[in-house]
Amino acid sequence: MMTLPPSERDLHAYVDGQLNDADRQTMETYLATKPELAQQLLAWQRDAQNLRASLSGELHRPANPDLDPTFIRQRVRRSRSRQFATAAVLLIAVGVGGMSGWQAREMTLVSGVQPMADAVQAYRMFAVNDSMASDWNTDKPNNAQVWLDKHFAQANRLPDLASAGFKPVSGRLTSTEQGAAAMVVYKDDEGRTLSFYIRPPGPNNHLLAPGTRRDGELEADYWSGGGYNYAVVSPADDPAVKAARQALRQPI
Repeated sequence: MMTLPPSERDLHAYVDGQLNDADRQTMETYLATKPELAQQLLAWQRDAQNLRASLSGELHRPANPDLDPTFIRQRVRRSRSRQFATAAVLLIAVGVGGMSGWQAREMTLVSGVQPMADAVQAYRMFAVNDSMASDWNTDKPNNAQVWLDKHFAQANRLPDLASAGFKPVSGRLTSTEQGAAAMVVYKDDEGRTLSFYIRPPGPNNHLLAPGTRRDGELEADYWSGGGYNYAVVSPADDPAVKAARQALRQPI
């Protein structure tokens, strides 16, 4: 049974329509006394509707149900048994080779999920859409780091990309199968956009060896630290963001 005040997980479950009837009624009674929170959740629901509408537009890729968050969560649950089976094989390989970086990459290949795929999708869904509601922006009294620290204890610091002309302008909380996640959007003076994404490690506490991968028109740099996984996502072929990626790849 849900307790009050509701947790972030409960709030996201309410927005996604995943609460049972009793918890939903409890939440609606609570929101009746918290009009500001109710408005925020309503904005999240509108964002989800806008997202579904935008993904059906001609400028986006053909509809792919595999990218729907609900299907992703179901696929993760189905793949857990397969991951447990492959864990024994990986442990043997690690015992023989002692190569932790190889282990992380092999785990990703076996699971069939590209590292930080949700970070790339979050960029496509939210980072380039200025009309989407945000949970933090530059009008708030605290800076992005203070806002992020409230939700992610012990996490690495936000990347400092000011030398490349990029500064944080907005932040948004979201959710994953493993818990809360967040994206901080950076922009430069010309309006170019990149994003920093933080999330709990995946199934079986899957941390990531530092790496880079390309996904269509985007490039993702990813790593782990402080108990979380991170990614910075940016346009792959924009020369103007090359300096930002170079700054990011300095020792973190």
